[in-house]
Amino acid sequence: MIKRFFYGAIAIVLAFTLIFTPADNAWAARSGGRIGGGSFRSAPSRSFSPGPARRAPVGGGYGYGFGGGFGFPFLLPFFGFGGFSGIFGLFIMLAIAGFLVRTFQNVMGGGMNEGDSLGYSAPSSKISVAKVQVGLLAQARDLQQDLNRLASTADTGTPAGRAKVLQESTLALLRHPEYWVYGASESLEAGVDAAEAKFNQLALNERSKFTAETLSNVDNERDVAGKRASADLVKSDGTPNEYIMVTIIAGAMGKVDLPKVTDSQSLEQAIRQIGALGGDRLLALEVLWTPQAIGDTLSTDDILTYYPDINLV
Repeated sequence: MIKRFFYGAIAIVLAFTLIFTPADNAWAARSGGRIGGGSFRSAPSRSFSPGPARRAPVGGGYGYGFGGGFGFPFLLPFFGFGGFSGIFGLFIMLAIAGFLVRTFQNVMGGGMNEGDSLGYSAPSSKISVAKVQVGLLAQARDLQQDLNRLASTADTGTPAGRAKVLQESTLALLRHPEYWVYGASESLEAGVDAAEAKFNQLALNERSKFTAETLSNVDNERDVAGKRASADLVKSDGTPNEYIMVTIIAGAMGKVDLPKVTDSQSLEQAIRQIGALGGDRLLALEVLWTPQAIGDTLSTDDILTYYPDINLV
């Protein structure tokens, strides 16, 4: 009985100590910036490609013509002259066979086939989710300023605006290759629901590493924490910034292949490939970076703790 009471008292004391003891600098707050928006619900159920229009057949059905250009108006004059004999009879048989085959294909394919003259392409239900991470030395101050300025001015409420955010973010990274230290990339292709779940998982995982999002612009909703929040994030020991971590997550129609990052060349290739996604393919975007607040730091210990899968480049 006494031992149980003693152990219980120790547990309570330890709990209160963990709750009320100030956090060590290694676990100090980390600020983060965020730009993005979009929705996987905007993915079309059928993709289109430009192509010449075809007039509807007169009198219904699937039309007179078929691939070779022969049709029933061409055939009719021959029915009164010799029937199916000779070369003209062979043409008639080929025309009828072609018409029947095309009609059967149209019926079985719902009236449309991939690559036909109406310009439709086959339904595409696959969505890609791609992520690129870049860890830079903190001397890349211009990068933070570029991202801060982008978050303050970007139009994240339209596909074209989000595509511009993606291009500007990747350009900002490509301007500072001399500061690249870490890199990682991953991509997958899945159906809409699975791709959306993966995108949200990746974004939430990165956001959970921030103690506070001190600057954000998502779907044109801007939130600036202000100088007071930034001051609260300053570490008391005055340790200078060591690293800047930037993460880009994109959901896009079609396949997005990213190379595995093992060196600076493969990292550059991954940045360029994800940055090339246009507004016609880009469904959702998250650009996240830390630190964002002035005076906040990201140390080597933070990198090892929160980004264990990233590679030296």
